[in-house]
Amino acid sequence: MEPAERPDRELSPVAADLVAFGRQVVATEAEALVSLATALDDHFAAAVNLVLGLRGRLICTGIGKSGHVARKAAATFASTGSPAFFVHPAEAAHGDLGMVTADDALLAFSNSGTTAELLPLLQHAAKLGLSIIGIAANNDSPVMRHATIRLLLPKVDEACPANLAPTTSTSMMMALGDALAMTTMRERGVSRAGFEELHPGGAIGRRLMRVAAVMHRDEAMPIVRADALMRDVIVTMTTCSFGIAGVVNFEGTLIGAITDGDLRRHISNILDMPAHEVMTPNPIWCGPSWLIEDALALLNRQKITAMFVVEEDRARKPVGIVHVHDFLRLGLA
Repeated sequence: MEPAERPDRELSPVAADLVAFGRQVVATEAEALVSLATALDDHFAAAVNLVLGLRGRLICTGIGKSGHVARKAAATFASTGSPAFFVHPAEAAHGDLGMVTADDALLAFSNSGTTAELLPLLQHAAKLGLSIIGIAANNDSPVMRHATIRLLLPKVDEACPANLAPTTSTSMMMALGDALAMTTMRERGVSRAGFEELHPGGAIGRRLMRVAAVMHRDEAMPIVRADALMRDVIVTMTTCSFGIAGVVNFEGTLIGAITDGDLRRHISNILDMPAHEVMTPNPIWCGPSWLIEDALALLNRQKITAMFVVEEDRARKPVGIVHVHDFLRLGLA
């Protein structure tokens, strides 16, 4: 999609009309989100504290478009350290009420607050003494009357031309669910490491892998001693095919690196020179416990294609090497 700030392209009258209305829809929803942010108050804080103190799980529910929002909210809570799941209100009335326990809490989404299918679940939750967080635009509605914590949505028009299709309302509900989940996540102190445990698969899981999982080790590392002659260094670089050689001192500490650029800069009489005279000292490195996302960012920032992985102590002994192609194979670069 072209950026919005590209007015230089000539649009036909029909296309211009379509683009204008599309922008109006986005602007309408954006304005509603600003109103929602302004409206958050101590009820929001109470909802966060309720989720933080739960012994059981947060049960998210809704029907229609609000049900889709509730499913997403449950998935977001669960993936950020707050046990949660979705219960369909119609299925609840046909036996799924047994999934609800006295240790749980209910998060109910309904723009009108009058969704009849929610009533059996709301009544069952109230009978068990569950805390209920209600999200609706009508404070005097069944959902809000059952709620122990009321999160009132601003009353705004839908972005739909007929003011009927849930658009603005669902955007506000989605944002409010995200705000609850992210604030709860922050208060739990869930770090990137904690996120890693909950997301071992997919693109997020790959981004949260550690360098140790992808680095090349042992004989695959192009490592040479500081006193090695460049004729032998070039053989090592050619054999390992990373376009780089790491230079270590007698203790095995990484003290420099030789790249193809270093070879070109010392092209005359290079074969009989020792490695330490050609190397670039203090090379860029990363640790085996680094996230590969951070390692890739360092490679891109330094505009290099490979770097050594060293022990994360004062010894700085190389234990591996990573190349940008390793990240490409993971679909990250």
